[in-house]
Amino acid sequence: MTHNRTSETRSGGLAALKNVARFLTLVELLRASGPHLPGIGVFHGFSGYGKTYSAIYAQNVTGALRVEVGDSWTRKKFLENILKEAGREPRRGSIADLTEQAILALGDDFDRPLIIDEADKLADKNMLELIREIQEHSQVPMLLIGEELLPQKLQAVERVHNRVLEWVPAEKCDLDDTRALADLFCPGLVLCEDLIAQVLEKSGGRARRIVVNLNRIRETARNERADTVSTGRFPEDWFYTGDPRGRAKRRAV
Repeated sequence: MTHNRTSETRSGGLAALKNVARFLTLVELLRASGPHLPGIGVFHGFSGYGKTYSAIYAQNVTGALRVEVGDSWTRKKFLENILKEAGREPRRGSIADLTEQAILALGDDFDRPLIIDEADKLADKNMLELIREIQEHSQVPMLLIGEELLPQKLQAVERVHNRVLEWVPAEKCDLDDTRALADLFCPGLVLCEDLIAQVLEKSGGRARRIVVNLNRIRETARNERADTVSTGRFPEDWFYTGDPRGRAKRRAV
């Protein structure tokens, strides 16, 4: 059996994977909750599961604001990026002044979610109380995205932990997700169903690795002027698994 269909699950050039649906459901849960309920949602999981991909999809669909925390960010840098994302030019002032500016900017449309990617870094820098203050006073739905241990880091700060409405774990991709990614990254190319299953297995269910393997398949098919790719075309060790490869063995002279 082969797979080749026009994707019905695109939004802004993205595929609607199951993790995307999970994240969108979390966004809508927060938007629908009353002011008396906690306003923070947490989306957590291992690297490569497509968390950032889900956030970008949700941003396109909902008009959410999204900031991705950098390793070097300070409180000031974090607040300035929120303001810039909200279309405001940060004014000079103390951290308290910038925090007030961010709260006012977000409060202008408290139905517009704020997505904070790489939230682990805020936890590691003892900045969780800052996001609690921003959410509590602006009342915007706030989505925190991070690695698998993010919930434990949040639980260590009780005042933040108590303001989490829902915890949603990102899951590995399945065959349907892999087909949707194949639609997006290999348009017009016929892929054998067994090959799609092989890509899923070799990628360990991680969306990022699936995309790498699909791109490699597409490039190979283009170089060979092929429009159909089947199982057996690639050796077992050809697929990208994320593991470093050893040096090729030299023949003895």
